[in-house]
Amino acid sequence: MKRKLKFILPLLIILIGVGVGYKMTHKTVAPKLKVKGEIYVLPQDFLINLSDGQFAKVAVALILAPGQSDGASAADASAASASSSNGETIGTLPEEPVVRAIVTNTLTNATSSTLLGQGSRLQIERQILASIRRYTDVKVSQVLFPDLTVQ
Repeated sequence: MKRKLKFILPLLIILIGVGVGYKMTHKTVAPKLKVKGEIYVLPQDFLINLSDGQFAKVAVALILAPGQSDGASAADASAASASSSNGETIGTLPEEPVVRAIVTNTLTNATSSTLLGQGSRLQIERQILASIRRYTDVKVSQVLFPDLTVQ
């Protein structure tokens, strides 16, 4: 039994050393991110009168370009968690009122069939993105509608 142990113990030490050496010399490859940047969800949904007389309730998210701050800091975060006098949640993105106005103006001109069609909805997202880039300093790479209801 002692003879087997004398043979197995050095072999085990060599195997552990090889494993540790391999781990130290080979770097793990970081996974490639599919979404580059930070996702900022506007804190309040939009309730829009559509041009065909129907209503849409839409949540809007922005994929901020890498390096673009969402404006959140300790002071902003506490202000964002508080509610305004009329119960609306205040976001931390500095130019959020301008972004909200752009979204509202763009969606008010839409019809329910435009919002429900995937291709036309993507076109509206691109229009909003172009307007945000044109009228604000917010660096946005994509506009998303994560939630959409039409009545």
